[in-house]
Amino acid sequence: MLNHYEAAFVLTPVLSEPQMKEAVDKFEKLLKDNGGTIVNREEWGLRKLAYPIQGKTTGFYALLQVDVEPAVVATLETEFRRDERVLRFLTTRLDKYAYEYAAKRAHKSVEPKNVEEA
Repeated sequence: MLNHYEAAFVLTPVLSEPQMKEAVDKFEKLLKDNGGTIVNREEWGLRKLAYPIQGKTTGFYALLQVDVEPAVVATLETEFRRDERVLRFLTTRLDKYAYEYAAKRAHKSVEPKNVEEA
């Protein structure tokens, strides 16, 4: 049974933009290879951290929303821990209400409305 998950992670700021995208692609590929479906991908870019992590005050933020088996999440978190580019990560299982909100936020379920001029 597939569950809805949201994985947010912070990458080290010493990466260039292509290196950051490559790291996000790596995690996305891992999920797809294990039968997951990527619902939404967001790269928030370089942001200031709330507190220093490993002496760094900024980091690249990224978010992946996926539909995947629960066992795959353990594999993903293991890869987060092994990858030295990842400063912090958080994986959350979304209930149906959070999933609907996330879909609206990502403009996935919002259909364009026809605007007629009066």
